[in-house]
Amino acid sequence: MARVKQQAEKPEKPEERDNASAMLRALDLLGEIARSETPLGVPELCVRLSLPKPTVHRLCQKLEAESYLLREPDGRRFAVGPRFLRMGFDMLRNSVSTERRGILEALVEVAGETCNFVTRLGSEAIYLDRVEAAWPLRMHLDVGSRVPMHCTASGKLFLSAMRPAQRRRILETLHLKAQTPNTITTVKALEEELERIAERGYSTDDQEFLEGLVAIAVPVKDRRGTVVAAVACHGPLPRFSLEKATALVPNLLEAAERLAATLPDSGEDEPEA
Repeated sequence: MARVKQQAEKPEKPEERDNASAMLRALDLLGEIARSETPLGVPELCVRLSLPKPTVHRLCQKLEAESYLLREPDGRRFAVGPRFLRMGFDMLRNSVSTERRGILEALVEVAGETCNFVTRLGSEAIYLDRVEAAWPLRMHLDVGSRVPMHCTASGKLFLSAMRPAQRRRILETLHLKAQTPNTITTVKALEEELERIAERGYSTDDQEFLEGLVAIAVPVKDRRGTVVAAVACHGPLPRFSLEKATALVPNLLEAAERLAATLPDSGEDEPEA
């Protein structure tokens, strides 16, 4: 019987082990910052990751240099950076797109108007997917299009779901430009509108982004209850009024729940009963 020779595994070099460990630590650090609703400083990250301060400080510096992290104005805390946000957008955009599109198509059948799957990228709302209604008169926005947050149904919904400190930071960076006579252009009026949205659970755009266009949006939440996206519907007046839009809320919420089930799993275990 022929003896099968087992080929000895090539020993891993010390520098390869170090590089792999550093990569995993960087991913763990990014995960902690992504999960946090507020920016985190090095001391907090040291506790959460059980890593020494020099290691965390070095990781933060490298990730900031590559735009995966963004340093807060106070210079001591870090939030997700544009490169990391883009990765999240690409992941959502490419995840189970066939199932997601089927959900949007079914919603369009009921609503009779264009429906969108939207998320936030920085201080803008961005279209991940959309299904057009079969009308000759409709607004064309391609997947990947970005729209302002202060005057769109989805954008205001994202703002309303933020913690006060996070919302203040975003509002400080927004230019509340008047897109139409109906656009909210003051922080005070916008904050009042955001409170109403948070209370009722959906957001509307009453010709605030484009004259003659009405829109409505409801949240899509992950397993932790965090708003990570929105499902929205819009159409032109007089075909699509605010009354018709709000009547669609139950259908939008049902679609949002189904869309939430298509989101990538965070990898966290379900809490025990």
